[in-house]
Order: sequence, then C-alpha cells, then structure tokens
Amino acid sequence: MKNKSLFQSGDLDGMKQIKRTKISEALQLKNFGEEVNVKGWVRTRRGNKNISFVALNDGSIIHNLQIVIDIETFGEEFLKPITTGASINVNGILVESQGKGQAVEIQATEIEIYGTADPLTYPLQKKGHSMEFLREIAHLRPRTNTFSAVFRMRHHMSYAIHKYYNDRGFFYFHTPIITGSDAEGAGSMFEVTTLNLNNVPKTKEDEVDFSKDFFSRQTNLTVSGQLEGEMGAMALGSIYTFGPTFRAENSNTPRHLAEFWMIEPEVAFADNNDNMDLAEDFLKYLVQYALDNCKEDLEFLNSMIDKTLLERLHFVVDNNFVRLSYTEGVKILEESGQQFEYPVYWGADLSSEHERYLVEKHFKCPVILNDYPAEIKAFYMKLNEDNKTVRAMDVLFPKIGEIIGGSERESDYDKLVKRVDDFGINPDSIWWYLESRKFGTAPHAGFGLGFERLMLFVTGMANIRDVIPFPRTPHNADF
Repeated sequence: MKNKSLFQSGDLDGMKQIKRTKISEALQLKNFGEEVNVKGWVRTRRGNKNISFVALNDGSIIHNLQIVIDIETFGEEFLKPITTGASINVNGILVESQGKGQAVEIQATEIEIYGTADPLTYPLQKKGHSMEFLREIAHLRPRTNTFSAVFRMRHHMSYAIHKYYNDRGFFYFHTPIITGSDAEGAGSMFEVTTLNLNNVPKTKEDEVDFSKDFFSRQTNLTVSGQLEGEMGAMALGSIYTFGPTFRAENSNTPRHLAEFWMIEPEVAFADNNDNMDLAEDFLKYLVQYALDNCKEDLEFLNSMIDKTLLERLHFVVDNNFVRLSYTEGVKILEESGQQFEYPVYWGADLSSEHERYLVEKHFKCPVILNDYPAEIKAFYMKLNEDNKTVRAMDVLFPKIGEIIGGSERESDYDKLVKRVDDFGINPDSIWWYLESRKFGTAPHAGFGLGFERLMLFVTGMANIRDVIPFPRTPHNADF
C-alpha cells in the first residue's frame, strides 16, 4: 500500500464527500445504518489486535464519540499515527453502541489523518494535569475536558448577556479602550505611548513631553467604560458595555487579572433601587441560563471540579436577595462573635471574608449591601442626605463575595465638582463628564460586573486565570 494519509476501503482516489456532522449532533442521531462524516481530535485510542476504539472530540460537546476501526481493513501501519492529540477526518456507518457510556458509535469506512501528535512530546496525554502546568501550555489547554467546558460556558454566558439586554431594550454601547481619564481615580493604569522609551522627549521642566506623543497627551488603557457609558445613557436611555478593561495592579491573587472583561449597564431616570432590581434580575437570568443551556458541562464541572457547584447555582436562583445597608451589615458582623482576619468597623472596606459571612452564614442567601461610607467609594457616586454615605450597592455571592458593584450617579454639577476636588482628580481630564451635568442632567444609575468573576461562580473554578483563555497577570504576558 502507498504511504498516504488517506485510506479508503477499495479506493485510494479520495474520500467520499459527506457533509460534516458535529459530534454534539452525531450523539443525538437515530438514523442507524446511514453514513456520516465527523472530524476531530483523538482523546484516546485503545483496543486489541483486531479492533481499535478511538474516542473522538471536536470541541462541540464535553462527550466523545467512539469510532470503531477494523484493523485488518485499514492496516496497522496506517493506523499508527492515530494517537492522542492527532486530528482525523472519518466517514463511517452510524450504529447503536454495544458498550456502556454512549448510545451511538461510528464504524469507520474511510479515514484521513489531518495532523499527527508525537506521543513523546504531546503534553496532554491521558493522565491528570495540574492547573499550574496547564497554564504553562495555555495554547493547548482548551483541548482538555475541563477547559473546553469552561470556554464553551464562557461563550454561552457572553451570548446570554447580550440577549438579556437586547430583549429589554438596552443598546450595546462601545466605549474607548484608550482613554485620557481614570474612571476609578485609582491611578493603576497601563500607559499607552508611541514615544521612544530609549530616548524620551522632555520639556524644559524635564518632564515627559507628551506633545510629541501620538495623541499629544498622556493616555492609558481603560479601567472602565462607565464614564463614557453614562454619556450613552443620557442620550439613548438604557445602554450596556461589554469589553476588555485593564488594571496595572501588582495583585498576584486567584481573584485578580491585569486584563479582564466588564459588563456595565447604565440607565437614565433610574435610582439606586432600580439599580438593585436590575442587578438581581440580571444575575438570576444568567445563572438560570447556565443551568438551562450548559447542562453537560455543568455536570462535568460539578463532578470533577466543585461538587457543590450545582447546589450553589440553584441557591442563587431559588432565593430572593436580601437588601440591607452597609451600617446594618457592619453591626451584624461586629455582633457575630466571629474572629475575622481583618477587623470590622464602620468605615472599613469590607473584605471577602466579611461578605461571605453575611451570605453563607447569617442570611444564607445572596445579599445586596447599600449606602456605603463616601470615603471608601468612587467620586461619581451620589451623596445621601447625611453627607456621609453614598447611594452605592454591592451584590454579594457565596464563595465569591462581591460580584457586582454599582451606584446611583451624582447628577448635581456642584456636588460632583466638589467630589472631584475632594479626590484630587484633575477636572480638565474629565471636563466633558462634568459638562454633562450642565445640560439636561437627570438621575441615572448603573453597575459593573466583572465577567471573569461571574465565570468563576458559574464554573466552580478556583483561580481567575483558569476562566480566560490567555490570562494577563504580573510578570506574565505569554501567548
């Protein structure tokens, strides 16, 4: 027999052209005896001297499709390259499976080998791999069961977000990635420049001469699309953003990324109560969507990653969220008798352990805290009448703690200018934001949901680096 990558029983002129069937669809077929075509990557191959069983996966579903190969028909030499990781094209007869674990299988009639994978160097052999190791081969980890499940769910959650807002009359508003403003006033931003860093132009005062830069001013990657999103809401009524954001914080924790995705709705003529209603409805919708549309992947993740995952998802959709003030929450924590790692007092920025105690131990349901001290919240949040607290709200979830943060925005020009001054923000950098309060100002509110925080919750994964395909963290920009 000629050394060809294609073998066809009785004919070597080429494979019969049959429309491809995805494995997710093939597993549901009942047209036994008909010929079908599937393509995918080999997960495992086993068998004896007469028959080989190949577990084939194409990424469309967590489950594999079994391909039964008659060794005498194809020849052992031709089949040798069909090892774990190889990519193949298969025509075969759909039959009822005689083995356990699958209802159907394919008896191969024609096979084409697209690409081989050397067993000595292919790193994803049939054995357990640590999450740390898989991060080192992020270009290959989507082929594992765990990460294919996570990234399919990432798609479904992205679609659900767009569907939720589209169905409710919101408009998808595209805010800039490159910005001259710092929405949070935090200062932890990545600078964007075309200046030659080996020969930076300087002014007479020996400062960087940004007039020579591309934008003729200092610019950064955005930490949030909120400020620009507010401008959209004040014209279109209800908008949402969904895009990448960046924080240059040196936080090497399982909960922080330097590049992540944010969903930020903004609604005109809404107060903080409307904001809390939207946040609760939105989160329940997303979790229910996952339960309804990601059944196989959730069952796998519940079995292999976090055995409390499904219970926790139902916990969210089956319970109304409790709403209480920050002041009431602090009082509960102070009187709890718990020994927290970080002290609790009025004015403290609550940590995850405090938030999870309220959710998991005290109320045993999701919690929305509101009316936070003004000193620990951002400049744009609306002051309450007491001039001590702002109309902020945080949604707290089991295992995660804060999953959403938002507020009613300060719509009064004079009060906003004072807040900008109190925070030491240069008003010239956000002149347009301030000016919007001069022309037809109106009450409005919104919040931010970190997409990767949501993905941690709905997948049960423990590290935020494992819910985004190519994580960006301090000292790591591989791939």
